[in-house]
Amino acid sequence: MKLNLFDYNLPEKYIAQKPLLHRDKSKLLILDRKSGAIKHDIFLNLPGYVNSKDILVVNESKVAKCRLFGKKEETGAKIECFVLNKVKDNQYLALLKPSKRLKISSRVFLEDYCFVVKSKLDYGKAIIEFNAPLDIIFEKFGKIPLPPYIKNNDIDESRYQTIYAKENGSAASPTAGLHFTKNLISRLKAKGIKFAKVRLDIGLDTFRPIIEEEIKDHKMHSEYYSISKLEAEKINNAKKNGGRVIAVGTTSTRVLETVVSKNGIITEDSGLTDLYVYPGYKFKIVDCMITNFHIPKSTLLIMVSTFAGRENILNAYSEAKRNSYRFYSFGDCMMVV
Repeated sequence: MKLNLFDYNLPEKYIAQKPLLHRDKSKLLILDRKSGAIKHDIFLNLPGYVNSKDILVVNESKVAKCRLFGKKEETGAKIECFVLNKVKDNQYLALLKPSKRLKISSRVFLEDYCFVVKSKLDYGKAIIEFNAPLDIIFEKFGKIPLPPYIKNNDIDESRYQTIYAKENGSAASPTAGLHFTKNLISRLKAKGIKFAKVRLDIGLDTFRPIIEEEIKDHKMHSEYYSISKLEAEKINNAKKNGGRVIAVGTTSTRVLETVVSKNGIITEDSGLTDLYVYPGYKFKIVDCMITNFHIPKSTLLIMVSTFAGRENILNAYSEAKRNSYRFYSFGDCMMVV
């Protein structure tokens, strides 16, 4: 399929530049993927759309303070560094801006700390090595990396974390979970609804646009995932008892579908996934999906279009614009049933 089939027009006014005061007051669009029918509500009323036997699967990965600002040793030029994941010892895969100013063996300083460029890769990426443990450097200099389309830097960093975030490792937030509050989770549990946690460490490649004309030619990035035996059993029991598996976000979806594709069932597992979901893929475990509104021509938009049908999704996005929904990370939400 051609990439332009997953394009849509989105004026900047629809891109949410800051979170709502109350997380659970975001708008909620309910999309029936069989009929294409649409209903409008607010996220606070989510318990009315979930059954007592259902299970909500959330991604507990936490956004690390992986954005660093330093100066090149020789010239003092400002360098921005996004640490993506560990390679070995104190060596990490990172995205450097502007990478063209750096060569192999270049050193970038953050006061008394520094990193050296060990090798350069494509798309501005490089392998770098720090002269001190990274957790110390993050604690002293690290910033939460907000998405590039967020122009407002005066945002409480806690609002870019889910309230259940636990495991440091992501360079971007699993944004479908940003709508949950402690009160809303308590109301859902009081109704008998179960929660299961998985982990998928989101890389900055999640914002990298597809450049191939044919979507099947795109190479998906790999991300670390894990699911424990206890959480796997919760999901299997819910499914066995007739409940729906409701993935909170595309990241939880990737974990669930990866594990089932690999093992045939949901089981304890961890590793790297480069699962790329595009039309033709048959979902194996996810029954419903809670997700935000995604960037045109992105792997995320292609995934939800595969789940709900391309025409249904594009129609839902048009309906959302007509009803002044807010798009992207700090935006509103949809539930595909």
